Formats: sequence, C-alpha cells, structure tokens
Amino acid sequence: MHNRIRRAVTILFAAILLPLLWVDTAAAHGSVIDPASRNYGCWDRWGSDHLNPAMQQQDPMCWQAWQDNPNAMWNWNGLYQNNVGGDHRAAVPDGQLCSGGHAEGGRYRSLDAVGPWKTTDIGGNFTINLYDQASHGADYFRVYVTRQGYDGLNQPLRWSDLELVRETGRYGPSNNYVIGNVSAPGRSGRHVVFTIWQASHMDQVYYICSDVNFR
Repeated sequence: MHNRIRRAVTILFAAILLPLLWVDTAAAHGSVIDPASRNYGCWDRWGSDHLNPAMQQQDPMCWQAWQDNPNAMWNWNGLYQNNVGGDHRAAVPDGQLCSGGHAEGGRYRSLDAVGPWKTTDIGGNFTINLYDQASHGADYFRVYVTRQGYDGLNQPLRWSDLELVRETGRYGPSNNYVIGNVSAPGRSGRHVVFTIWQASHMDQVYYICSDVNFR
C-alpha cells in the first residue's frame, strides 16, 4: 500500500515538474555577464537578498529596478525583440536603449533610468563575455561605447551618444561567447558599453547595457 502511494506521489510530482522544467528551458536566453549588464548585475548582486533594505543605499539603481519590476532581474536573460529586420534604431528609440525599446511589455523600463549604476572597471582594450543558456548562436555582435563627455548620471542614452567600436561575424551555437579585441581609446571614467546580439536561431535581437569605468 505504501509503495503504491509513494509511486503515485512520484508520478504526480514528475507530471508537475516536467512542464515547469520545459518552460524554464524554453525561456532561457542570455546576456552579457562581464562587464555585467544592468539587469544581470542586479540579479547577481541581490538575487539571493533582494528584500534587503541596505540595497537602497548601497545600490540605488538596482533598488529602483527591483521596486519597479523584479521580473526584469529574474528574467535577466530575456531582454530582446523579435522580427526587427536589422533596423535597430527604429525598434529601439532614443532613451530606451537599455530596456531594448521596452521589450516584453515594459518589464525592463527601469533599466533606462538615469543615475549611478554600479560599474565594472575596464581598460581601453577589453573583452566581452556573453552567456547564452539556450545556445542560440549569433549572426553578429555589435559593440558600441559612449563617446567621451557623455554624462550617464544625468543623460538618457541615445544612439548619437554611441560609437561603434567592434562588429563580429557569425558565432556557432554555444553557451559562452567571447568578443575579444574591443578597443575604445580616449575614454576615461564612467561610460556605457552597448551590445547588440543578433541571434541565429530566428530574427531575435538582444540589446544590452553594461556600465563601465575606464581606468
């Protein structure tokens, strides 16, 4: 009798768990993890402690993002748009670059907020590491860096603030992509690295803001 109950519970648990695992896997995408994207950084620093009131003083931009919509951090790997057709400027208006044009129904709007986002220290020549949970591959990556003089503490990010510093060819499906030889000379202090990832599995584009400090 006990064995039959145990088997029934096991089958029921599997029936519940399997669809959840499928949904999680199907929804898996990716983002830049170094230098950390805004939402990945907020999740990485506070995902296991996101109710800690100390965040408000220690990491105020992440605090406002968690308060606005925690799903922007829980879904740090899903900031994308479909069917852009290569016209990125039409899909993502000025002031909305870090939210990918408010992709996913506005979930990521808090990422466009202007202020003291935590930065990653980098040099004039640096490498980008992108984690792709679903191994989508890439038709290309385009890496932009804000021009010297851009004031990220007070200015919304616009296309005219960016300089294209690296464009790659195709990458085969993988979990980890390394974009090396990124050169952005003449920069110092706070900047934004803006990465466009054109995935290969379909017309799906990721728009990723990473806050950096050029040493």
